[in-house]
Amino acid sequence: QVRLVESGGGLVQAGGSLRLSCAASGRPVSRYALAWFRQPPGKEREFVGAISWSAGRTDYTDSVKGRFTISRDNAKNTVYLQMNSLKPGDTAVYFCAAKGPLAMPIADLSGATYNYWGQGTQVTVSS
Repeated sequence: QVRLVESGGGLVQAGGSLRLSCAASGRPVSRYALAWFRQPPGKEREFVGAISWSAGRTDYTDSVKGRFTISRDNAKNTVYLQMNSLKPGDTAVYFCAAKGPLAMPIADLSGATYNYWGQGTQVTVSS
């Protein structure tokens, strides 16, 4: 089993930045695809972006392209989501997820192919 724990959420003003972290435990996730999803208040969960096990490929939803960056440190069993130029519309609970090993494709709008999930961290962007 893989356990995922997100951290780094909080309250930030529009235009600001936050970096979320997701630490994995239970087994190494170096060969797992890792992704971020979010659930805005009153809405369905949505795909934010994902990174392949080798970090050679990333995919993002259009609304965050150019503002958000996913990276991973396999030595630390951790994936990151750097969020810049935040907007009130980015307000949501952010979840990390994992699937693997060597699972492809990494993009998954529904999250149905991701096997492991964290508990989420709240990000609130004020206007």
